[in-house]
This record gives sequence, structure tokens and C-alpha cells, in this order.
Amino acid sequence: MKRIIKTSDAPAAIGPYSQAVEVNGTLYISGQIALDPATGKLTEGDIKVQTRQILRNVEAILKAAGYGLADVVKSTVFLSDISNFKAMNEVYGQVYAEDHPARSAFAVKDLPMGALIEIETIAAK
Repeated sequence: MKRIIKTSDAPAAIGPYSQAVEVNGTLYISGQIALDPATGKLTEGDIKVQTRQILRNVEAILKAAGYGLADVVKSTVFLSDISNFKAMNEVYGQVYAEDHPARSAFAVKDLPMGALIEIETIAAK
């Protein structure tokens, strides 16, 4: 059974996709950029500011689906510049302080709306 997750506490989808989809006890959260849920605009600031905003958005989607940060099993991080890895990792490590999820991170040419980072997330119960 597939369940579509939608919450106003995280940015609305900016295209033909869902914020998240749950199937068989696994939650797949679409890639999140640092959009402010109230305005739909990209949060201004450096990689740390954008990473914090994304992780707040991810947490809001997790909560709406009945999950929490402890349920996250995999993150994929897309960086517009690999030199931002260390700063992103610092913020990421503050949020996922224990029982770290599996993760991959790599640089890409461009991200939507000129974002510095995008993170997609998988959680499981």
C-alpha cells in the first residue's frame, strides 16, 4: 500500500513529485533543497545555513509521516561544490549525532534554484 505524505511544515513540491512516499514501512523523502516552507523561497546563507534548513524540512516530513530522525537509514547528499563537504558534515553530524544513517555525498554540476545542497532521505520502521 502506497501512502503519499504532504505537510505544510515543509516546502511544497516545486514539480510533479510528492514530498514523500511511504510503502511497506519505508519512507522515501524527495530531495530537499533549503526552501523556507512559509515563503517557498530558497533560504539565503552559506552551506551550514542551507543544510540546517534542509534537515528541519526533512524532520518535518518525517514527523508528518509518523517517523523520526532515528528511523533514517540512508541519506544522499548532493553538493554544488565538494569543498562544502566539511561544513555540511559538521551540521549533519549535529543532527544525526548517534546511530548515523548510511550516506553518500557527491558534487553535481547544478542544483535547482541555485541551491548549494540537496538531500534525499530514506527512513524505515
